[in-house]
Amino acid sequence: MSRIGSLFRRFRSGDKPEPPETQRVRWVVAGLGNPEQRWLGSRHNTGFMVIDRLAEISHAKVARKKFKGLYGEATIGPEPVILIKPQTYYNLSGECVKPLLSYFEVPAERLIVVHDELDLEEGRIQVKLGGGDAGNRGVRSVIESLGKSDFVRVRVGISHPKGERDTKDYILESMAAAESAQLQESIARAAQAVEAIIVEGPSRAMNRFNQRG
Repeated sequence: MSRIGSLFRRFRSGDKPEPPETQRVRWVVAGLGNPEQRWLGSRHNTGFMVIDRLAEISHAKVARKKFKGLYGEATIGPEPVILIKPQTYYNLSGECVKPLLSYFEVPAERLIVVHDELDLEEGRIQVKLGGGDAGNRGVRSVIESLGKSDFVRVRVGISHPKGERDTKDYILESMAAAESAQLQESIARAAQAVEAIIVEGPSRAMNRFNQRG
């Protein structure tokens, strides 16, 4: 029996179970954010929003509590995938990601971390393979927990705050309706980027999504 657990697998009417060898998890997608209700609609929860979008389009449910997170199974393209929202708070995300990867025996290079990025202008998506944390404490936590940095990141641009606005307030505050609508477009593109990474590979995804336009 797969570690994912066939008892929890949901089939549409008429669907046939996949052979056991195809049920092994191939990718983990972790969206970074903060678990408290007051921050759910903030820029710093962009990673959670992308996970919710991926769950919606893949008819998955991200609700199981384990590994200090909420996770669920999905199929993206042909691949079995785990979607997870760490519940550790943003800056401790590695405490969730590492044990989940270990349990499902998924190597770091098949981890995709989705997060907001101040250093990218609003509307831009960037796929990055490996490298440093660029000052992002959630990514830093994942690197430190894994002891390696060769995972894929999907960076969702939110820009730096304009004028005298405090950065912490900016990333944690609830957004105005127009700002939220604009971010939803980025979330949809970020979900497409995740799908491209899994189906086409990181290099092709970078060619598609890292172009300015």
